[in-house]
Amino acid sequence: MLKNVEGKVIVQIDLEGKNFHTFQDGTKIRLERQYNELNRRVTEPVNAIVISSDFIPSGVEILVHPNAATETNKINDFTTLSGENLDSNIQYYSIPEDQCFIWRDEDDNWKPLHPYETALRVFKPYKGIMQDIEPTVLKDTLYVTSGEYKGKVVATIKASDYTIIFQDTNGRESQIIRFRPNGCEKTKREPEAIAILNDKTEMVHNGELLVGISTSDAKPLKENVSCS
Repeated sequence: MLKNVEGKVIVQIDLEGKNFHTFQDGTKIRLERQYNELNRRVTEPVNAIVISSDFIPSGVEILVHPNAATETNKINDFTTLSGENLDSNIQYYSIPEDQCFIWRDEDDNWKPLHPYETALRVFKPYKGIMQDIEPTVLKDTLYVTSGEYKGKVVATIKASDYTIIFQDTNGRESQIIRFRPNGCEKTKREPEAIAILNDKTEMVHNGELLVGISTSDAKPLKENVSCS
């Protein structure tokens, strides 16, 4: 019914999909994110289903920018055109291609979309005599988990490690880090990876440095399921 124009992707978004949490026993509760959180990456929906795109398969799940589900991008007359009676929480949007970050294939693997790649932060573990001391994150440093630099630690420009906060298939919040290692010609973004750090790459692979998204999940590489 809907066909995208050049440079845009048409998606379906459940505006309430991020406002719930499912416990291991199946109990589901509502999260009132909007009342106690000012970070739009946390509060706004980013899970979407692709309806029409020039380069992304239709029907797959995709993670988009938290500003994608705005009135500017909304297709207001979809119900009139289709004749469907939609849940008021389900809306359709025509969003710029650069607001599409990563999509999930049929094997449940996340596939970054150009110019994005995925990564993990790098942490230095505490080796003193005190107990329960959290590791220290290495600033402007990422361990790349996809693309050309996969398996390498790279130095980056400031604020490159953008965290996507989304609702996973288990009904709980999850996170993925994306960045633009080679920049983006279309949006005039400079390369965010500025050097491969061979010494730190070796330290990650031999377990001297940890990888993860936060200090709470930082682990040796061989123990981190995000890298498998």
